[in-house]
Amino acid sequence: MNTPVTIVGAGLGGLTLARVLHVHGIPAAVYEAEPSPTPRAQGGLLDIHDYNGQLAVEAAGLTAEFQKLILEGRQEIRLLSRDGTVLFKQPDDGTGGRPEVHRGELRQLLIDSLPEGTVHWGHKVAGVRAVAEGYEVAFADGSTVTTNLLVGADGAWSKVRPLLSQAKPEYHGTASVETFLHDSDRRFPATAEAVGGGMLLALAPDHGITAHRERDGILHAYVGLARPLEWFDSIDFSDAAATTARIAAEFDGWSTALTALITESDTAPAFRPHYGLPIGHRWERVPGVTLIGDAAHLAPPNGEGANLAMLDGAELGNALAAHPGDVETALAEYEQAMFPRGAETAAEGAHLQQQMFGPDAPHGLLADFVAGT
Repeated sequence: MNTPVTIVGAGLGGLTLARVLHVHGIPAAVYEAEPSPTPRAQGGLLDIHDYNGQLAVEAAGLTAEFQKLILEGRQEIRLLSRDGTVLFKQPDDGTGGRPEVHRGELRQLLIDSLPEGTVHWGHKVAGVRAVAEGYEVAFADGSTVTTNLLVGADGAWSKVRPLLSQAKPEYHGTASVETFLHDSDRRFPATAEAVGGGMLLALAPDHGITAHRERDGILHAYVGLARPLEWFDSIDFSDAAATTARIAAEFDGWSTALTALITESDTAPAFRPHYGLPIGHRWERVPGVTLIGDAAHLAPPNGEGANLAMLDGAELGNALAAHPGDVETALAEYEQAMFPRGAETAAEGAHLQQQMFGPDAPHGLLADFVAGT
């Protein structure tokens, strides 16, 4: 395979693909809109599962390095009611299969594992079109590249997806407001105790709070609300104080140990609407192009997005290595496994969203937790 595989997007999926290709001696070029690896925070903790994400890490030959990133004890789960009552607690006994790592650290591990120059930073894609030689990728700076093997790893609003599908992400009726508490054990001991050593879920119909304990007493929260987009449009998110007051009002009567995750945030509340592609999204085989991760099967948050993106990248890389003289067979083999996997996970995520925001919250999720123990 003499022509490099062209990958649009340097997220976890695209980087995993590039790394697995490198392991097999296949060149790749990754084009990323961000000007460098560190212009912005890369999100919080990720639980990397032994049945998908860790398989991708193994395929990338990075298991030993990955293990050094694991935050011990973070697999604990707590489910609380709005008054702070602990309904369910599952300690981290060291036997779980979903260790937590920082997304940014995992991404940097993948970047560092690639040959220098593999990732082309500052290349924002303006458009992609089919040409006689394959596909032309045009960038915002006016430059272009042409390739006969293109992979869209460019997320929810993929510029590559229209080559394969007319599907567009749709709002799924829920959104989160992201907050952080720093030095929580000293400043907000009741909140730190409520979150515990790992993940907190505090739920009620139509709204809830999810929080993770990160390093150094940092509590990273997502305040979830089931509201139409118009409701959020009425909030001026550039006014942090007014936004905080508006969001906190939706949690009137909740334990102050929980609402402190809203009212005492050390960062301005950030709006994160939840979008998804149709469950079971797929396309007919188009020569020389495919999608991985959110570009292929975007779903509302369900704990699987990063894991699936990495597994997509690993499986596509392995398929290309297994069929060096037959790219179309490799792409078809990858897609045949990816389509049902993405559909199943999206359906499970829709069930989780109902458990978290539906009229029976938190009791439906509690029943699932108890049944799984």
